[in-house]
Amino acid sequence: MWGDIAIAFLLAFITTFVLTPYTIKIAKKIGAVDVPKDERRMHNKPMPKFGGPAIIIGFLLSTIYLLITSSVEGNLNLFGEEGYFIKLIGFLLGILVISFVCFFDDIKGIKPLVKLAGQVIAAAIVVSFGIRINNLDLPFFEGNIVLSNVFSIGLTMVWIVGITNAINLIDGLDGLSTGIAIISSVCLLIIFALNNSPLVAIIIITALVGALSGFLPFNFNPAKTFIGDIGSNFIGFTLSIVSILGIAKTATAFVVVLPIIVLGLPIFDTISAIIRRLIKGKSLKAVIQADKGHLHHKLIAKGFTQKEAVLILYGISVACGMFAVILFESDIWKAISFALMVVAVVCIGYKEFFKLKEEENEEK
Repeated sequence: MWGDIAIAFLLAFITTFVLTPYTIKIAKKIGAVDVPKDERRMHNKPMPKFGGPAIIIGFLLSTIYLLITSSVEGNLNLFGEEGYFIKLIGFLLGILVISFVCFFDDIKGIKPLVKLAGQVIAAAIVVSFGIRINNLDLPFFEGNIVLSNVFSIGLTMVWIVGITNAINLIDGLDGLSTGIAIISSVCLLIIFALNNSPLVAIIIITALVGALSGFLPFNFNPAKTFIGDIGSNFIGFTLSIVSILGIAKTATAFVVVLPIIVLGLPIFDTISAIIRRLIKGKSLKAVIQADKGHLHHKLIAKGFTQKEAVLILYGISVACGMFAVILFESDIWKAISFALMVVAVVCIGYKEFFKLKEEENEEK
């Protein structure tokens, strides 16, 4: 397995790293450029935003190669009773739909409801090909809760569309969504390895880590290119799917909530954005209206640079991921004690940290 992990990572990393400069050139030719038009934009010059295809190609090349070689070696049965071949076909079709819709969004821009419709169609395709949350094994509840067909479909659709949008919404600073996705993916990989999850899920999550790592050098502040809607939607879509595949056969309490904890930062930011927009706009239409109230916007407003804000949010994401890993590997009390220690340390240094930042800003 570890050999497969190394190959999946390296192949995806190298492919994406090599292809990204080409996507920068293509972006300028086809008009996939983010021009700062309003105060929400954190950059002050036009920026290529077509990095997504490089990530997708690196991911697919690595994943397909490992799936084929693992099948030939007999380590993976794609045509067994789990129906992985059919599920992966659905996953691929979903990626195509997401990419097709977001391609036009990156070039000309489309209405939010059109993009949402594309996400829903992609999720419906995946569900129709057999990728579903079929049961829940929740902490403090005895027994495995088997979901009805209707509830299973509905919950899976909400999960896929929700996580896809969560990564898309947090994509507001150089390297932010890419880095958080890497951190979340690594934590999920650790959990999958400890959980003896299916090799399919381990290959997919490792290829995603590799592809994102190959793109990050071009995306971290100061960025040379953006990931674009193709990239951010693909990342969220893939994370939502692989988290289902990785826990599908588990019967361990807490495992079903681990992906939620690992992705806690983008999920929290998305939920808070929905509530904030509903309160401010007083209508459902307000939910799809972009604003400047995300966590990264608030950190920038406090006087932090883009790089500082991104590193702070990286730290929060790491803490969420480590909490999930400890919760799975040990027990809830150890995880809670870890969380309390992190909170205590942050509280001790919080005031002095922000006070120092304010003094630096005054000197400028």
